[in-house]
Amino acid sequence: MSDIEGIKLLVQNLSREEFAKFRDWFLELDNELWDKQIATDCRIGKFDHLISEAKSYPDSTL
Repeated sequence: MSDIEGIKLLVQNLSREEFAKFRDWFLELDNELWDKQIATDCRIGKFDHLISEAKSYPDSTL
């Protein structure tokens, strides 16, 4: 059994209350990781071409 399969089995066997706590924790972790990825992508200029494109529109207030 892989680690993922083991985790899935454990999660499936949580009580409703435990599952709700796990879900809240997991969503918070996922949001934190997403925010860090966006910050990193911004810092390395990954979105610079999108910003430039948006600024090129006549009605842009950027």
